[in-house]
Amino acid sequence: MAKHSIDEGVIEQLVKLLDEHGLTELEYGEGRWHVRVSRAAAGLPAAPPTPGSESGEPDVPQNRESAAAHPGAVTSPMVGTVYVAPEPGADPFIKVGDTVGEGQTLLLIEAMKTMNTICAHRPGRVSKILAQNASPVEFGEVLIIID
Repeated sequence: MAKHSIDEGVIEQLVKLLDEHGLTELEYGEGRWHVRVSRAAAGLPAAPPTPGSESGEPDVPQNRESAAAHPGAVTSPMVGTVYVAPEPGADPFIKVGDTVGEGQTLLLIEAMKTMNTICAHRPGRVSKILAQNASPVEFGEVLIIID
C-alpha cells in the first residue's frame, strides 16, 4: 500500500473548522485518499437546555445516546443548518409543550442552499427541543423529542 505525505496545514484547517462550527467529525479527500478528523463521541454531555425547555422531566432523555433511542426522537436526515421558524423574526414552528400531528412542520434544515422541511413522524407532545436556531446539525443528530 502506497504511503501519502500528510499536509499538516490541511489537518490544522480541518480541526479549526470542527471548532468553529461545533462539529464532531469532518472528512476531506482528494482522488483515492481521504482524511477524517473526529472528536470522541462517547460520553458527550447532554445538549444545553434551550430556552423554554423543561429539563429534569423523567420521560425526557438526559444524554444523546438515550435521546437517540427514544421512540419519539426526530433526527436530522442531513448535515445542514437548522431553523426553528419559517423566516427571521417569525414565531417558531413549535414550542415545548405543543401538541403536534403527524406530518406537521417542526423546523427547517438548510443544506446546499435548499430549505428542507422536517415534519413530525408521529403525533404527540413536544417534550424537548435540542436544536438551536441557526446552528449546524449533523446527520442523525437528535433535534426534537415527541412524547
